[in-house]
Amino acid sequence: MSEQAGRPFIVTAELPADVLAWADGLRRAHFPPERNHLAAHVTLFHAFAPSLREELRPLLARLAGEFAPPPVRLTGLMDLGRGTALALESLGMLALRAEIAEHFHGALTAQDAHPPRLHITIQNKVEPAAAKALQRALAPTISERRFTFAGLGLHRYLAPEWETIGRWPFRGRGG
Repeated sequence: MSEQAGRPFIVTAELPADVLAWADGLRRAHFPPERNHLAAHVTLFHAFAPSLREELRPLLARLAGEFAPPPVRLTGLMDLGRGTALALESLGMLALRAEIAEHFHGALTAQDAHPPRLHITIQNKVEPAAAKALQRALAPTISERRFTFAGLGLHRYLAPEWETIGRWPFRGRGG
């Protein structure tokens, strides 16, 4: 088995183009450049076993086809201790994530077994004082914003980059 074949898979909630461009600009401006190997993203699951790849692809495609784009509310900044993120609320995305988690019950890592605090990291792995300073500086510029997630993404972790395996736009009508 090749080294890449043993790498875990990450599932993301895909951002609409305008939000992605804005959040990625913040990430490029504030993330330590030597550690910034990814575009802005919302992680739903951090580490699916490589053996689940062929089960993940059709499940994500089916769910994206069934679900309407889940509404999201950006509520402000989130203190990560050694970083800063944009805090998000989305009951629809958490419900969709719960469906994926239930499908893979017993196969999730400890980290992925619990629902996440949805967020977009724009700074990480800095001293806590630097994180607090950025939060104070950005707080007046970050206001509540509403949008919908664009789809689901599947990526393979390559340390430190990710390889995109697939992206599936939401096409459902909801109900």
